Amino acid sequence: MKIIVTGSTGNISKPLTQKLVTAGHDVTVISSNADKTAEIEGLGAKAAIGSLADADFLTTTFTGADALYAMVPPNFATESLRVYQNETGKNYAEAIKRSGIKKVVALSSIGAHLDSGTGPIKGIHDVEGILGELEGVAVKFIRASFFFTNFYHDIPVIKYKGVIGSNYPADARLVMVHPADIADAITEELQSDLTGKSIRYVISDVATTSQVAATLGEAIGIPTLPWAELTDEQLEGALLQAGVPAEMTRNYVEMGTAVRSAKLWEHYDEVKPTITGKIKLKDFANEFAVAYNA
Repeated sequence: MKIIVTGSTGNISKPLTQKLVTAGHDVTVISSNADKTAEIEGLGAKAAIGSLADADFLTTTFTGADALYAMVPPNFATESLRVYQNETGKNYAEAIKRSGIKKVVALSSIGAHLDSGTGPIKGIHDVEGILGELEGVAVKFIRASFFFTNFYHDIPVIKYKGVIGSNYPADARLVMVHPADIADAITEELQSDLTGKSIRYVISDVATTSQVAATLGEAIGIPTLPWAELTDEQLEGALLQAGVPAEMTRNYVEMGTAVRSAKLWEHYDEVKPTITGKIKLKDFANEFAVAYNA
């Protein structure tokens, strides 16, 4: 098959591209950065350099393809994340219709059943709605859970403060996933006979935040590493001090409130999907230790 991959050489798109190329598919990877061309070609794929904001570019790139993996990249420069996510979703939809592509696997998020109160996820809710209205196109929404790799952002705080934490308590539940497990699921779905519109949750492990702190702490030689619950104001101040733009800071704080109330997991708890991810928290802790000690 001819498959289009978005997301350049990110944590999901790179292993996804490798898996698809190994399986014998003709893969084109979209990137906004021309400097990524050599890396993409080194994976055995073709590079298409352009912007997701350019529906004409997307249409040209999609034309003749059998399937598309679509994701909305994070954007720390935008004044309104939700507006940016909606615009990107609409560009995808227009290009999909104009190009005639019939199979789409779209990266979504746990919590995307909610249209408010979830920070950056509420815009992904909108994108699900936009792509869900496409007629004659099979779309699988991959609702990924909390990325293990998000914990890499906590390394400086662990080193200088001796704690890990956020604006939810030590007994809060986290439903987590490794990007490699997401890539496996997307690979499977792209090669399947998709019909209609459907959702697939991808989960690697579930643990409380205190269990996360203990597991990561054990791996880095701090077995008593505590989980510190911050107030919303404390988290906001810490993120702004770290240089996170105000728009993204507001979204991250709001997402934390959804974890704290557990409403982020409501639909997940309702459907009770099977945990299919192979990489567990203990496995990721070894990767975390490598990054921590680097």
